[in-house]
Amino acid sequence: MEQRSRGEIAESIDDEEDEDTQANKYLFFRIDRESYGIGIRHVIEIVELQRISAVPDMPGYVKGVINLRGKVIPAVDLRLRFGMSERNYDDRTCIVVSEIGGVSLGFIVDTVEEVLEIPENQVEPAPQFKTVSGRERYIAGMGKLGEAVKILLDVEKLVKDEELELAKESAEN
Repeated sequence: MEQRSRGEIAESIDDEEDEDTQANKYLFFRIDRESYGIGIRHVIEIVELQRISAVPDMPGYVKGVINLRGKVIPAVDLRLRFGMSERNYDDRTCIVVSEIGGVSLGFIVDTVEEVLEIPENQVEPAPQFKTVSGRERYIAGMGKLGEAVKILLDVEKLVKDEELELAKESAEN
């Protein structure tokens, strides 16, 4: 798979202004060895990892807040949100800034990969099974690209959580 720079990926997101053209496009990023995608309609920008200010009394997956051009945004480590082991951040680690319900939020991911279009008829429903971590509750569906299967995340479900609501409120105050 061809690796593109954050700038090239961000440019392709910026080019997708029309809501209709965004409908079946997803930004894919890697966490551990797996590729995950979120609808680009939720993606504002991709930024390099920057200084994160810790906020007391937050869940472990909320690493703190970042100051992005004067706007304070909670930073959520998706590895930790999914119950995976923590890893040291490196030069490929970045923050995918999203807007959900009018609120900005940063998702820390291992690396961004690409923007791909997956036609609606190539998206299967999320598998219905029970896991210890409950990770399936964040899955919107499984996108089929040839022989590959890509996990599509439901961004709203990632942020619908009492603890995360507290982090968003704390960033707004």
